[in-house]
Amino acid sequence: MTSIDTITLEVADPAAAERFYTDAFGLQDRLRFRAAQEPTSGFRGYTLSLTVAQPADVDALIDSATRAGATTLKPAAKSLWGYGGVVQAPDGAIWKVATSAKKNIGPATRTFDRLVLLLGVGDVAASKRFYVEHGLDVGKSFGRMYVEFDTGESPVRLGLYRRRALAKDADVAPEGSGSHRLTVGGTASFTDPDGFAWEATVSAN
Repeated sequence: MTSIDTITLEVADPAAAERFYTDAFGLQDRLRFRAAQEPTSGFRGYTLSLTVAQPADVDALIDSATRAGATTLKPAAKSLWGYGGVVQAPDGAIWKVATSAKKNIGPATRTFDRLVLLLGVGDVAASKRFYVEHGLDVGKSFGRMYVEFDTGESPVRLGLYRRRALAKDADVAPEGSGSHRLTVGGTASFTDPDGFAWEATVSAN
């Protein structure tokens, strides 16, 4: 089964990015950084999400991210689905921190349950077929709206969402061009229909 081991972000200053993600989210072990090579503008077509146990944890992580230099795109608030907010890191990556819980169950922490990569794609059904053909198993599927893959014990989960819907959820314009500034590291190397690159960083065995 194809799995995800790491996410590599292309950034202007890898050392500064590493400091930010360590201070903001404690993600020093799950992200890699390399110097940006290609131009990019507007929405890069993806978001990264941290799912947490309770609203207080959302607030704690968003507060630490803004203190470290992130920009608030959508202030944390209640919704039909729970509670969450969206920030943009200094390198341009968009992060959502959210929980399905609507009430706190204990003191706030800066821990999270899952790291999720959501790719905004032009055709969810076509991209779903592509990823299934490349060894990913579907965990949840909602027609042409959303797909979540079963990535097993991978530290990163993967989902597909319509590009415009994903941009709307992050409260940014859907237009964008150039590099995604993102590479997925795992057990396979390929480029998907929307230009997202994967590189083999671990053995398939």
